[in-house]
Amino acid sequence: MPSTIASAIHAPLIIDIAGTSLSKVDKQRLQHPLVGGLILFARNWENRAQLTALCQSIKKLRPDLLICVDHEGGRVQRFKTDGFTHLPPMRALGEMWLAEPAGTASSKKAGPLDATQAASACGYVLGAELRACGVDMSFTPVLDLDYGSSGVIGDRSFGRDPRVVSLLAKSLMHGLLQSGMANCGKHFPGHGFVAADSHTEIPVDQRSLKAILADDAAPYRWLGSVTSSVMPAHVIYPKVDKRPAGFSSKWLGDILRGQLGFTGAIFSDDLSMEGARRLDGQVVSYTQAAVAALQAGCDLVLLCNQSVGKGEPVDELIAGLTEALLKNEWHASETSEERRRALLPSKPAVGWDALMVQPAYMQALDWVL
Repeated sequence: MPSTIASAIHAPLIIDIAGTSLSKVDKQRLQHPLVGGLILFARNWENRAQLTALCQSIKKLRPDLLICVDHEGGRVQRFKTDGFTHLPPMRALGEMWLAEPAGTASSKKAGPLDATQAASACGYVLGAELRACGVDMSFTPVLDLDYGSSGVIGDRSFGRDPRVVSLLAKSLMHGLLQSGMANCGKHFPGHGFVAADSHTEIPVDQRSLKAILADDAAPYRWLGSVTSSVMPAHVIYPKVDKRPAGFSSKWLGDILRGQLGFTGAIFSDDLSMEGARRLDGQVVSYTQAAVAALQAGCDLVLLCNQSVGKGEPVDELIAGLTEALLKNEWHASETSEERRRALLPSKPAVGWDALMVQPAYMQALDWVL
């Protein structure tokens, strides 16, 4: 391995594994210096004991690897059995906010203050249960606004009003923080307005920058000081840039970091999604997409669901990004690496058995719908 790679100061790749334990090939991939973490899916789950053992084996291999998962609640929750709490979709919290308060003497949970309390409880339960099994962070909360037209967002959103979305998201982030878990606001600057699903299509949002900043992107301004990381949308906003937001230095550098002042980590969304496979009208490889995302300002890039089978796309991306680094097509960033490491938990997790009788956890469960 070239010394320039062996001593790389930036590990931007977040990959996945095929099974419920680490194979020899998984270990080789995860030990590569450009790999900074992995994302888990339902196929990596059998039960809590297996998940805990898997996370322990990952940390034994490399303690600095960031173990991630999409675990929002509702229909996006990877682990749902063997004691994991079924968390509500975020829309349920938005609906609670809008409901008429019933008064402190009532057991009914309704109104803005109950909704923010419930959001904090959801964040704590979500984070504490994952951390008890060894998972470092979840890609949550969704900050997209619900316009009623996006099936892929839908009830994953807190609601239509950016003020309500921001306050409920902040409360959820507070719960995550209490559990020792970082957060990830997604999908910047907003995926909720377009009907197309960026997993299978390339959505185009024709609105002006002024309109987007006033509405969809507003939560990113209001939550900038408490948001650990951001994931941009694979959506094209042609009145701002011809490239999707996650590949646009205008969106990531000029607007998110410059205008909105965001200083945390930026993850690309999954590079295998259709919205990431075409840039400037051309079909691109995973390596080309990763380099474009890093050049645009992403600190970390995800490639999901490509380890199944022999996992050739994962190996091709690792090799391709290594070659691109040696050719100076992208530059390792010490600042990006600091942002990645800042997402790792800074305090020990509470074990599962102790968590089940912890007063703060038991109180939070009472507020989870």
